[in-house]
Formats: sequence, C-alpha cells, structure tokens
Amino acid sequence: MALLVSAYVAGLLLPGDAPRPLLDGWLAGLIKLALVGVCWASAARTSFRRPELLLTAAGVTLVGISDTYLLLVPADVRPVAFPAPNNVGYLGFYVLMLSVLVILLRRQIRTTTWSVVLDSTIGVLGASSALVVLLTPVLLSIDENGTGLSLAPGMGNPLFTLLLVAGIAGIAISQGPVDKRRWILFVLGLVIFASTNIVYALIGTGYVVGTPLDAGWAVGLALIATWTDAAANPETASPHYVNGTAALALPAISTAAGLGVLILASQVPIPAFAVGLAATTMALAAIPLVSRQVALRRQARTDDLTGLPNRRALYAGVSLRLSTDRSQRRALLLLDLDRFKEVNDSLGHDAGDRLLVQVGDRLLSVLRTGDLLARVGGDEFAILLDHSGQVEAESVAAKLRNVLAAPFTLEGIALQISVSIGIALYPEQGDDLTALLRKADMAMYKAKSNNSGHHVYRSVDNSHGETRLRTLQELRVALENDQLVLHFQPKIDLSAGIVHSVEALVRWNHPTRGLLFPDQFLALVEEANLMHGLTQEVLRKALDQAQDWASQGRPLTVAVNLSASSLVDADLPERVGAMLKARDLTASALILEITEDFLMADRDRARDILVRLRGSGIRISVDDFGTGYSSLAYLRDLPIDELKLDQSFVFPMAEDPRAAALVASTIDLAHGLGLRMVAEGVENATTYDELVRYGCDYAQGYFMCRPVPAAQLDLWIAARTGDPARSL
Repeated sequence: MALLVSAYVAGLLLPGDAPRPLLDGWLAGLIKLALVGVCWASAARTSFRRPELLLTAAGVTLVGISDTYLLLVPADVRPVAFPAPNNVGYLGFYVLMLSVLVILLRRQIRTTTWSVVLDSTIGVLGASSALVVLLTPVLLSIDENGTGLSLAPGMGNPLFTLLLVAGIAGIAISQGPVDKRRWILFVLGLVIFASTNIVYALIGTGYVVGTPLDAGWAVGLALIATWTDAAANPETASPHYVNGTAALALPAISTAAGLGVLILASQVPIPAFAVGLAATTMALAAIPLVSRQVALRRQARTDDLTGLPNRRALYAGVSLRLSTDRSQRRALLLLDLDRFKEVNDSLGHDAGDRLLVQVGDRLLSVLRTGDLLARVGGDEFAILLDHSGQVEAESVAAKLRNVLAAPFTLEGIALQISVSIGIALYPEQGDDLTALLRKADMAMYKAKSNNSGHHVYRSVDNSHGETRLRTLQELRVALENDQLVLHFQPKIDLSAGIVHSVEALVRWNHPTRGLLFPDQFLALVEEANLMHGLTQEVLRKALDQAQDWASQGRPLTVAVNLSASSLVDADLPERVGAMLKARDLTASALILEITEDFLMADRDRARDILVRLRGSGIRISVDDFGTGYSSLAYLRDLPIDELKLDQSFVFPMAEDPRAAALVASTIDLAHGLGLRMVAEGVENATTYDELVRYGCDYAQGYFMCRPVPAAQLDLWIAARTGDPARSL
C-alpha cells in the first residue's frame, strides 16, 4: 500500500496537462480498494468488536465506492446535483468519521476533569468559528440582511468538513492517555483529508483532475487505514500524555481564533452563525478565569492542611459578625496543643500534620453550627462562640478538652494529647478581634503554666503576659550572650566519703534580676522551643569544666539533666560523642540524667536513644525515681546504670519509718538489678548515716554541699580532703 501511494503521489507531481487514465483513474481506484482491504482486515483481527474500526472501514469503503463510480460512469451521464451517488458516499464518510471522533472523545472525557472538557469545547467552537469564516464563500450564501443560510453543493459537503475539523480540535485538547502513534496517524489523516476538501471547496469550478491536490485524499485515507492496522494490535501501543504546553496552547489558540472572528466582524460582514460561535467561545473562555478567581479567594481564606478557615478568614468572619450585631455576647477561645513539638520530633512532621487534621475534625464535632473555628497557625486554633458568656465558654472548653483527651492513632501508636485553652469575653474584654486574641493568648499561657486546662482572662493576667513576652526575648539574648552559668553539686560516695562525680545545674545570671533558678525560666524555654539550644549550651559548659578538672589531675564525672524534648533528637548520641571527642574526654566523663516520664511515654524511642548512648559508653541515670507512674519493666528492658531516688522519699526518712522502709527496699531493688543508687535531698546527719547503713551508693544534698560555682566547689573539695564529714 505504501508503494502504491508513493507511486501515485510521484506521478501527480510529474508535469503534464493531458488526462492520464492509468494514473488518475486506475491507480487511484486501486489505491482506494487496497485501503478498503486494509481497514476491513484490521476490523476482522478484532473480531469486529471495535466499533471505531468498523465505522472507519465502512467510511473508507464509501469513499472507494464513490471514486469507483466516478471512474466507471461517464461524466456526461452522471447526475451533478445532490443526492448524486458519489456525493452521498462522500457525505457518508464524513458522518462515519464524526462518529469515530465521538467514540474516541467519549473515552477521553470519562477520565478527564471538567476543566479539560471545557477546554475541548472552547477548541471546538473556536475552530468552528474560524472555519465558518474561511468557508463563507462556499458554505453560506448571505442575503441582503446578512443572516440567510443555504448549503453549497459539491463533493464532501463543507458543513461536514467544518464539523470534522471541530471534532479534531476538541479531541486534540483533551489530555487523556492516547497511543502516540495512533494519534498521529488518525488525526493527521483526517486533517489532510479535510484540508484537501477545504481547498477543493474554495477552488470550486477551477478544480482540475490530476493535480497534486488529488494526493491529499489518497494520503489522508492511507494514514487513516494505517491507524486501523495499529489500533488492531494493542501490543504496539505506547501510552502517551499530551504535554502541559500543548494542553494550554491549543485552547489559547482557539480563544484567539474566536477573538479574531469578533474583531473581523466589526470590519466586514460575517455570518451571524460565525459571530455566535466566536462569542460563545469567548464566554466559555472567561469561565476558567472567573472560577480561578473564586478558587483563589477561597484558597486565600482556607488553611491548606485542615481545610478550616485560616487567620484571614477569622478576621473577616469576626469583623462581619461584630459589625452586624454588637450587642450580642460572644467568647473567643484560643486553643494550643501541649508539647506538640515532641510529636513532630519523635514521629515526624507528616504525623504531626495528620494529628492537626484529626484535631480539627474532633473540634468541629463538638461545636455548634454557628460557631466559627479557624486554624490560626502552627498548633493553635481559634473559636468564636456566639451567644456565649463565661459560663457557656467554660462549658465548651471542657467539652473540647474531653473530646481531645481520647487517644489519637498515629504511625500505629496510640497517642494522648492535652490542650490549653485561653478564653476572652466580648465586649467586656475587647471590642475587636485583635484585642480578644491578645487577651485569649495571655489566658492560654496562664492555663498552660498552671496546667489548669483552660483559663478565662483576668486583668492581672495582662502584666503576666507582658512579663512572659519580655522574659522570652531576654532568654534568646541570654543564649546568645553567654548569660547562662552552671553550678555543681557533688555526689558523695558513701562507702568512702569521697567525691567522684557532680551534677551540673543551670542558672541564669540575669543582668537586672540577678541569679535565676530553673523553675523561673525552664517552662518558658520549653514553650519557646529553645530547649535544644539550652541543652547544647549546658552540655558544652559541663564538658568544658570536666576538661578543666581532668587537666588539673582531678577528673570528675559530670551529670547533665536532659528534658524529654531533648531526647527526641535522633542525632543526640552522635552529637554528644563528637563533643566528648573534641575535648579528648572518655565517655565515662559524662552521665545523662533522664526522667521516668520520658521512659514511660515513648518506650520504643527511649530504647533506641538509650541503646545508642549506652553503646558509646555514656552512663544513663533515671532522675526523680519513684515519683511518676513507675513500671519495673523498663528497669529490666532499658540500658540504665543508676537510679536517683527522689527527695520526697529521702526528706522524711529520719521521722517516718515507712519512708525509711521504702528507701531501704528501693536500694535493695537497685542492687538486685545491678544498678547504683543515688539519694537526693539529704538534709541532715541522721539521714546521711541511715543511707550509709542501708548500703546506698551515693548521696547529694544541702547537708553536704549546695550547688555552687566550679571555683567554689574546688575549694570545698580541697578543704574536705581528710575530713569526709565536712559540709559546706
């Protein structure tokens, strides 16, 4: 077939004016018959179950029959006017090809979005409007009013040519998966065939048989027949997606065509049909612009993660409600998740995001229809309650805390969270959202610091809020300007009365408020997410001091407390190891003290961190042992070296036999597990002597020495030499 078509096209390109029956008649007819055979053979390979192949074969057959009719029936006896047999055949081809396009387009639309369908419609209408203008001389006859329509006769009625080109434009814009090879063959064949008919229609009576124009019909049909062959062989398919540039360019070109028709209509007479198509094209092209503006406006007021209104929407909604009715009582609740950073650090930000989505869903389930819930940033949510005073607001706050108290499931872990809620009342505590948010924020931090769950703003909270903000800023400056200092408290070896190790305790040497103890600033450090920086600073100073003592020939092990938020740092073991190596210290120079709360809250993560730390030789101590919800299981499972019995057990030992019995049994338990026992809070000689009698390993407390700067501790140790009972 390829050889026949090539020979035919080459013959048409040769010069010559005389009729060439062999070329223009028999070879052209033979080609059409060969194409008919290819199409039906392709349909047969699919057992005639592919309607698009059947319709294509029938269409090509009609063209072949029409061409054979023209070849066999002399021109002087053939009817010219419609419905001549040849015209019926050609029109039938167009109808069948349009049917094939409809089938293909329907398959594409099933897997495409409404925007792609809209683009395809724009492409159809834009291409149609431009083609109507192009075919006006033959497609339309314009009456004196410029509105009358009548069909022009001729081979391949131009109206069907117009519809075919419009269909091609529509399917070209659809972005569904198509086979690249099939797409090129079928569409290119239709385009060549339709373009040849357009040129033929424009030439009209000037058409001459045997010119290169005749090649258009043969080549177009040959490509269509080849497409049927490829379509009948699924294994030859190569999935292909229309690229984004083409998908955007085609509707843009169609829109430009419609605009061009409208501009041309203002200069010269154009059929009303074409103007209507162009106007419809422009109207549809405006829909995506309008819908995009609406979507952008909605997106600007919606939180991307939770789908809730965002801070901008909260301001707009509250302003609208206040401007509508200022007499109504309202309450603003500001809700903050406690220790949310630990979720992100331990489970990852993806898990934290899923938690926020679930929190938003639960909050919505409790609130009334008219209440306004918004995510204002991070792990903070704001809620505006209409028709609400203090009693109603506190009742809602309690409901919110209860619904959030149920465990959340993240990464297969049942996670419980707590929240702190600040409440500000309208209008007595603020007449706009800015004032209400500021006071709700103060109340929320008051609830957080008191662990009360929720708190209603009071005037005394204002000064507290200002103090907190000022202190937060000063804390950041303190970390940058080296205002943190360490005091050290010795741990006495009760069997020998000597000092092998000390505990490092951080203090803040405030420039105006003097020396501040941890209970005055550590909570703010956690809230401001500064604990990582603080921990690094304490470790640095503690190990620097250990290095100084080692260089003086008096090595002392330094114990450093780590918060739960520090222990979720996956890189902590490597970072600590690097700090020891940089100072040429062995791992035995450091003990890390952790709390039971961390061990109980996240056993798997604790095991990973502690195993890596212990593997590097760093010893692990459990601080405040006995004060939390203890479980003896972790003493068996986790790599722990030391227990520090909380001072609440040690204080009453001298006067409370039950307390003394608890201390004695705990010491025996530690020794039975191969652990060292340290008693905290030793305040008098009686307690000291009892601990020695019970076999406690180490003790620390004010009876022996308060936490003091390193230089003062050096003097105390020097003075104590030879007098283990000496105190400071």
